[in-house]
Amino acid sequence: MKKLFLLALLVVGTTTFAQKKGEKREQLTPEQQVELQVKRMKLELDLNDKQIVEVKKIMSKQIEKREAKKAELKAKKVEGQKPTADERFALKNQMLDEQIAHKAEMKKVLTAEQFSKWEQNRDEAKSKMKSRMKNRKAKSLEKPSEE
Repeated sequence: MKKLFLLALLVVGTTTFAQKKGEKREQLTPEQQVELQVKRMKLELDLNDKQIVEVKKIMSKQIEKREAKKAELKAKKVEGQKPTADERFALKNQMLDEQIAHKAEMKKVLTAEQFSKWEQNRDEAKSKMKSRMKNRKAKSLEKPSEE
């Protein structure tokens, strides 16, 4: 009887877990994303009011561009179009140009100390993201062990 009960609990638990894993979280609006990023930067970099206004403008513009590009790529994916090698090169080149422009805009707004701390924070975030992606990829490649 105990084994049957444990088996039933195991089945219910795994099906519940499997259902929750497939659910997608609701995405934040671009305005909410900007607000959170600016507040985080205010805490980390000790921004003044003038800098906050400028950073909000920069972040809003950046997120707007990102959302437009994401929608464009999603539409192409739905149509079944895959980008050619030249299109991928152009996209990556454009993305790097936008990153350079973003960095230059931030350099104008932030003090030298704030800018160096901002770059350091970005580098740390990138390395964390890379390690997460590496771990996720490794987990997806692992084969389930058979008992």
